[in-house]
Amino acid sequence: MVRTQIQLTEGQAATLRQMAAVRRKSVAELIRFSVDLLIRQSSIGTASLQDRAKNVAGRFASGSPEGSQDHDRHVADAFAKR
Repeated sequence: MVRTQIQLTEGQAATLRQMAAVRRKSVAELIRFSVDLLIRQSSIGTASLQDRAKNVAGRFASGSPEGSQDHDRHVADAFAKR
């Protein structure tokens, strides 16, 4: 691991300490987790969103026989239900 120094606001530090205590984790562990999450959401350093989408394509079944024919409608319906 690489040791680094960061500056947090008083509020950030206090909230992190509380979260760490509740989760029985160290503040450093929560910060590493947060950095990993940020990296995963970014296209830098990990597979881009397009690559991630390609990796899951075909892994799930909708149960609908015309799923590929009406793909756009199915996606719109799914988002409308949110």
